[in-house]
Amino acid sequence: VLIVDEAHELVSRVTGVATGELSPGQVNRAVRRAAKLVNEKAADALQTAAESFERIMELALPGRLVEIPEDLGYALMALRDAARNVISAIGSTRDKSVQDEDAVRKQALAAVESVHGVAERIANGSEYDVVWFERHDRYGASLRVAPLSVSGLLREKLFSERSVVLTSATLKLGGDFNGVGASLGLSPEGTEGEDVPVWKGLDVGSPFDYPKQGILYVARQLATPGREGSRGDMMDELSELVEAAGGRTLGLFSSMRAAKAAAEELRGRLGMPILLQGEETLGELIKNFAADPKTCLFGTLSLWQGVDVPGPSCQLVVMDRIPFPRPDDPLMSARQKAVEEAGGNGFMAVAATHAALLMAQGAGRLVRASGDRGVVAVLDPRLANARYGSYLRASLPDFWYTTDRNQVRRSLSAINAAAEAEGK
Repeated sequence: VLIVDEAHELVSRVTGVATGELSPGQVNRAVRRAAKLVNEKAADALQTAAESFERIMELALPGRLVEIPEDLGYALMALRDAARNVISAIGSTRDKSVQDEDAVRKQALAAVESVHGVAERIANGSEYDVVWFERHDRYGASLRVAPLSVSGLLREKLFSERSVVLTSATLKLGGDFNGVGASLGLSPEGTEGEDVPVWKGLDVGSPFDYPKQGILYVARQLATPGREGSRGDMMDELSELVEAAGGRTLGLFSSMRAAKAAAEELRGRLGMPILLQGEETLGELIKNFAADPKTCLFGTLSLWQGVDVPGPSCQLVVMDRIPFPRPDDPLMSARQKAVEEAGGNGFMAVAATHAALLMAQGAGRLVRASGDRGVVAVLDPRLANARYGSYLRASLPDFWYTTDRNQVRRSLSAINAAAEAEGK
């Protein structure tokens, strides 16, 4: 039996392991390591291939490559062939002048094998792979390849060989386990057939009384968030909520830019400490947030899943918007398109499932103990107004639900007053 805890992350973890990357820096490091161990001809060929690849990467624009451009294809084949020759040469040469020669050889071999493997995989081109350029402000451009789906990999390597228990607080999305099951390559529960793993979903409930301990508030009156740009009405709403809560707020934002903008704005408006992810280590930030109930903590992705602060320091969890994947995310958009081409609903299977998992994790930051009370506030009216809103709400803990802004302010003020009285 294999037990996988936090199994809501299984697809992304397996995708990460099965993703390959090539960058000029990585290729040049492989060249430098190999040059000490192989003959000049093999080293020069790898160096020349690396330079051709680097020239192409200087002009690379971020985005998916549905077809590999001819010049990139030639550069990848040259890298593949030169790397293969170097691997053979490293295997047949030994340099006694190099100290710790075995360690040096292993490092060089690993670096060149990585370049060879990724170059060959992309050059070969598979309909089951997604290839894209990525550009990072600090590290420059890289070429990446990932599997369109990991379901076949999981079926073959995981589910067919043993009994598997997948466990997590956030596997039941939209009221059942089928959404997460589909992302793992499992047919709907109860389906039987050849090569179809049979599985059973079991909801063991929660020790918490969510309808009595928490409120889900959706700011229905706000404008729908656009892709970019400031959200003045959202900032006003956020400021009023934090003030009513007396601090005690964990702000979960869909981007670092949004978290910074909110922290700067509220530091100017409110007289309470607002911590921002990135300004100190995550451990230090969470410690300081837990220590002082008046303090707020704003941040992005790692806070949606990584904060465990029971008690009065976290009585308001705010999500600035539904955390759909970016429309220009090459892997997510390719997966969505593949579902649509197979006759399914790509948006619900990929984008909505991604958002539901993150929101369930984020909402789970509020109630961490049986005495906790508070509000999860979502500052995105689509959760109340859009057709998919009910699916996302059904993926969250069963909090008491409201769109009444005055009611939620009164509730936050009462929770704050009770916490202050208890603290005295």
